[in-house]
Amino acid sequence: MENRIAALRKERRISQAELADAVSVTRQTIISLESGRYNASLLLAHRIAAYFGLTIEDVFLFDEEESKC
Repeated sequence: MENRIAALRKERRISQAELADAVSVTRQTIISLESGRYNASLLLAHRIAAYFGLTIEDVFLFDEEESKC
């Protein structure tokens, strides 16, 4: 699942560590999310979206083809 975390974070000039602290995860988790190696749980997706003041759908880009697997 793709996401816009890196772009949103850079737009707001927030470091990976700052975002990690704000959503109660490690910096490594943010790195993994941004690189696509890890998909956020629903709870984490909600925390990240809320942090940016957006909906989950605005942050995480759902691909219907992936869901068919």
